[in-house]
Parts: sequence; C-alpha cells; structure tokens
Amino acid sequence: MALERGVLLTIAYDGEKFSGWAAQAGTRTVEGVLTEAIAKMDPDATIPRGASRTDAGVHAEGQVAAFDASRVIEARGWVLGLGSALDDDVSVRAARQAPVGFEPRAMSRGKRYRYRVLLDQVRDPLAGRAWRVGYPLDLEKMAREAARTEGTHDYRAFRSARDERQNTVRTLRRVALERESDRLLGIVVEGSAFMHNMVRIIAGTLVDVARGQLEEGAVTRAIASGSRDDLGTTAPSHGLVLEKVELDGLDPTEDQWPR
Repeated sequence: MALERGVLLTIAYDGEKFSGWAAQAGTRTVEGVLTEAIAKMDPDATIPRGASRTDAGVHAEGQVAAFDASRVIEARGWVLGLGSALDDDVSVRAARQAPVGFEPRAMSRGKRYRYRVLLDQVRDPLAGRAWRVGYPLDLEKMAREAARTEGTHDYRAFRSARDERQNTVRTLRRVALERESDRLLGIVVEGSAFMHNMVRIIAGTLVDVARGQLEEGAVTRAIASGSRDDLGTTAPSHGLVLEKVELDGLDPTEDQWPR
C-alpha cells in the first residue's frame, strides 16, 4: 500500500501511568498507545516518530510526532478519530499535513521545558505535577545560578550515566524562574537540544543551591570540570513538562486543525 501523505500530531499527556514515550515490550508507553490508535484508523500507517523520548513520569503539553499514512484523512478527522480511541491521559491536540518521512527529532530547532516546584511544608494531594520542596529557598541565589546555566557550553556533566553520546555541546537560550503562584515556581529551560535527564539535573541543582546544599557557582564549576559530582540531585520526573517543540521543514501554507 502506498503511503499517501505525512501527518504531524501535537500531543499532550500525563506521564504518571506511562513508562515514557518509547515503545517497550510489556509496558504502557505513549508511543505504544498512539501506534495502536493510529492503526485503528489506518492499519498500514507507520509507527509515529516523536520529537522527544520523554522518560517515565514526564508530562507533555506540546510533544510532536509524525507518521506516514496510506489513507487520505484531513487533519480534523485525525484529531477527532484518534481522540475517540485514546484514554483520558493522552490527547491529540492538533494535526496537520507534513512531508512523507518527516523526522521531528532531526527537524527540531529547539524545545521548551518547564519544571515545577511546589513550595510547601505540607503534602498536597492535588499537586501531583510538581516537586514539593518543604524547606526555604533563596530565590535570588537560585535565579543567579539559573542565569549561569545559559549559553553554549559543553554540558557533559549535565546528563545521566546511561547517556553515552559523544557530542555534548548544547545551547541553552533561556533558563529562568517564573513564579506561577504564591506556592508554585516554574523553572523554564529553552534550548537547541537536550541530553538524558539534563533538565531534571538543572532543576535539582538550582534547588540544591537555593537551599544551601551546594555552594553558588556549582553550574560554572561543573561546566569547567565536566563532572556530574559538581552538580546537585536529579529532580523527580513528575515535575517536568515538555511544553513546546519548534520545527523546521514544514510548509507554512498548510493549516493545522484546530488552529
């Protein structure tokens, strides 16, 4: 069966009950449930190709994934059809046409993540998408450390031990704090590309500096040394959200639904 067109989806999901994005035998993953839903509409469609392989527990508001379809279905049809086949913790937010074979990871020019910290001494059962920190934080010190994280550097220290890629130079355009409420703090990280656990290591380090667990300047020392030991804890996955993926290689005249 000929593959007639490429389709690009924008996807949101609550990562709590997923073992991450990438398909794994015997576990529930976002890629796995999305593949099953697409197959119900087009059995000959390819497996969706995601822009980010989010870990278990990580959420998304603006994940993107492309696949190639044998059936000609308009964007609205894909959104509504897939919506009826997916569970409540994952949603196709938009669809549009893309080139056949479009690879979101290769065509990504940047991503924006947000890590949420709940400033509260007492457990809150309604705050499941933020890392609760019950000790005082020096937010001015935290903001200064965030600013030191920006730029183009070799971030080899800012990755998990399982990340063995050779090129570890990245550009972080923005690392900043945003106060979302009196209790909720957002750490916004925008950059060209990221390594495994990179944003969670940044978030954990900023918190450790702000509470006095690490001396200010930890980020600068880690960039110079390349040592993971110079940084702080890896923040838990449930506070992290992939907010947006910026893509090249798309026809600007192609409308998405909904706009």
